[in-house]
Amino acid sequence: MEPGMALRKHSHTQVLVWIKLRHLPVELWTDDGLSTVASDVGKPLYPDSITKTCTRLTSLVCVCVMLDYSGTLPKHLVVLNPMEDGSEVPCRVDVEYEWIPLKCTTCRALGHSTANCPTIKKPIKPPVKVFVQKPMEVPPIPPNRRWEEVVAEFPTSRKGNPGEDVVEDNGGRTSCSSNS
Repeated sequence: MEPGMALRKHSHTQVLVWIKLRHLPVELWTDDGLSTVASDVGKPLYPDSITKTCTRLTSLVCVCVMLDYSGTLPKHLVVLNPMEDGSEVPCRVDVEYEWIPLKCTTCRALGHSTANCPTIKKPIKPPVKVFVQKPMEVPPIPPNRRWEEVVAEFPTSRKGNPGEDVVEDNGGRTSCSSNS
């Protein structure tokens, strides 16, 4: 990039879109007819190959149009269907859009919704306070309150009933055994 050059974002309002025109009278399946009807939606560019060759056996035509996205997108059109006697009968043609890009109403750009607009400053959430309990300080045990060794006195032998434990003194050590 050269010094002094400034980049700026263009605001696009036009996009290429395929539209489907349902219930279009067969009399309007000509280049002029398709162009006239599709121009009510956008700038008509060309029909798809099936529409051009009239090989689709339904009342559906597909046309690529340059759509001006700044306006409203019609869901149906009322066209005048020419009759054999020279009169014209109004006919409703439904318009379907194969794809519609996201449009931001804030910055008017295509490609993102208003909720995701980068020009909108998101509110800063206040910090969350978290309370952590401090560990309790345990006072030291005074020297006179320390653990003491306890010596138990047991009988030297005991004969119990079957299924009871027998406790014997083996010179200061105690052992237990089951009598079962």
